Amino acid sequence: MVNFSIIFFATLKEKIGAGKLDVQFPSEPTVSDLRQYLGQHYPAVKPFLAHSIASVNRQYALDDDRIPQDAEVALFPPVSGGTELPTIIKVSAEPLDLNGLLAEMVQESTGAACIFTGVVRGLTQRGEYHQTTSLVYEAYIPMAEEKMEQVAEEIRMRWPDVEGIGIVQRIGHLDTGTPTVAIACTSSHRDCGIFEAARYGIDRLKEIVPVWKKEIGPQGETWIEGKYQPKRGD
Repeated sequence: MVNFSIIFFATLKEKIGAGKLDVQFPSEPTVSDLRQYLGQHYPAVKPFLAHSIASVNRQYALDDDRIPQDAEVALFPPVSGGTELPTIIKVSAEPLDLNGLLAEMVQESTGAACIFTGVVRGLTQRGEYHQTTSLVYEAYIPMAEEKMEQVAEEIRMRWPDVEGIGIVQRIGHLDTGTPTVAIACTSSHRDCGIFEAARYGIDRLKEIVPVWKKEIGPQGETWIEGKYQPKRGD
């Protein structure tokens, strides 16, 4: 068994609820393994792990670096000196908390927010008319969250004035009227591209994020499949 300590600072310390943890792995884990472990056991810290910096025995460490026995590991946000723009990425079976999502994204400079949320529709009139009583959402969660991160990065490249980005996908059995997904963008002003960015976010999510839904209704149950075929680089 490999035993070592992890020290947390700033936001990570608050989200973990402790400044230090002692952990044990069956063999030498990589830094990436450690991030995955923390995300599974401490969900509150998961949105911050991808951008956190790691050190092993007081030397900066990359994701594929191994952590030896009795190492002193530290995880912390990028060091002070710039403004860290909030990016919230999550796949969850819990109900969407739109007010909570917005609260995580608002900064002193925020003056505008645009939130798109999808809802389980009970009656479809576009295309073939049919009724739906509920949906079941399923996701390939690790890949889905990586692709959601990619969508956020694409938004920042296209709309550099966007400050906060939140992408949250609900999974599980959802009744009609239930919010299923949220794409949120904040900026200093409403004319900084947040409307276009939020629209791009949901359209792009439907293309490359591995999430599926099953429609349940009087006509039976059907998995709904899209038509987009990912291209190299997607």
